Amino acid sequence: MNHSPTSQTLSVIGLGYVGLTTAVGFAELGHKVIGVDVDDEKIKALNRGISPIYETGMDQLLRKNRHRLTFTVDLNEAVRSSSIIFVAVGTPTKDTGEADLSQIIDVAHGLSESINNYKIIVIKSTVPVGSVDLIRNILSQKRKEGKDFDLVVNPEFLREGNAIHDFFKPSRVVIGADNKQAAQVVAQLYKPLSTPILITPPIDAQMIKYAANAFLASRISFINEIATISERVGADIKNVIKGLSYDPRLGDGYLSPGIGFGGPCLTKDLKALIHMAQSYDYEPRFLKSILERNEEQIQSIVWKVKKALGGILYGKTIGVLGLSFKPGTKDIRNSPAVRIVKLLKQGGALIKAYDPMAMDEAKTILPDIEYCATPYEFKDLDLLLLLVGWEEFKQLDYRRLKKGMSTPIIIDGVNLLEPRVMKELGFTYSGVGR
Repeated sequence: MNHSPTSQTLSVIGLGYVGLTTAVGFAELGHKVIGVDVDDEKIKALNRGISPIYETGMDQLLRKNRHRLTFTVDLNEAVRSSSIIFVAVGTPTKDTGEADLSQIIDVAHGLSESINNYKIIVIKSTVPVGSVDLIRNILSQKRKEGKDFDLVVNPEFLREGNAIHDFFKPSRVVIGADNKQAAQVVAQLYKPLSTPILITPPIDAQMIKYAANAFLASRISFINEIATISERVGADIKNVIKGLSYDPRLGDGYLSPGIGFGGPCLTKDLKALIHMAQSYDYEPRFLKSILERNEEQIQSIVWKVKKALGGILYGKTIGVLGLSFKPGTKDIRNSPAVRIVKLLKQGGALIKAYDPMAMDEAKTILPDIEYCATPYEFKDLDLLLLLVGWEEFKQLDYRRLKKGMSTPIIIDGVNLLEPRVMKELGFTYSGVGR
């Protein structure tokens, strides 16, 4: 890995997926990095070289760069020791749909107390238009912009499960700043990554982030709509997608029909963008329809299960493969799989579940289902339901699984399996759009 020509001391505030990836990424590029979080247990684990999140390559980079990484709960000390401060705290959704900025506001107040000389403050958190002015106003009560600090917006485009890869091989880096000099300092940090760097006003940088996530969400809802129509008319969505993928205007990215999008970002950012538009007296009907279509998709999977079981969920035993919001992560935040399990339970179904990584996390919000150490522990199933496209689910011995089923019905919510193969094994198989 090419190191930056001039090493800096950086702070990263908030050590979730984005913050921790940013911290270890810049440490790997040769910078000294101080990671800050309010969670004392997380800090203790990180200082022992143990990552609190699962991310491919994270543990190795943590161990490799321990001499350049420090983790602390002391915001004041971290800020005073750093020249550039990345803010990567969470901005969850309120019930109204708007972004909850309470963590950002707390950090801004902490920064205003701790700044001891000129700092560049880089906002990594996804925050709506107007938030930069809010942070600026808090800081300006005690500090002077241009003399004590400058603000830069640097949105992240990391895919959970591929975050380390995306940090070192980004498709682009977006930097939003009013002060061009501050923007260039931040741009210099990313120079070793040899990627396009786009410098814009802060508002443009924020809108790029929201627009990117809204567009990705729209592609998922679009292909789920086309899959539903394909299923009704008797077309195979796999062939439809193949036909689309050859068109350079379309490609095949995010054109995988399934149970709908979830996770900590797409839904949250889409709701925040809708709320932002409404606060500027615009009704974003298209964006709202993306969310509505996603809700329909989750309900449609439950309907498929119910139909396959003769219209009755009550007392039926369903084996569920997958609980995380997508493969490659143990994150269950806003997981469509978890939502589907809850709806099945509400209908009176008995659930036996397996996930390669997310079962401990799932137990905190789904305590009253049966968790199995392997899928082969499933017994007396009326139906097997695939909800996450983990690669290992492709390799399962379905002939053996069939022995633990009262009725050999498979509903494949992520189109992981081959319908022909499953039917040859004696299963009644149903995918999405197939």
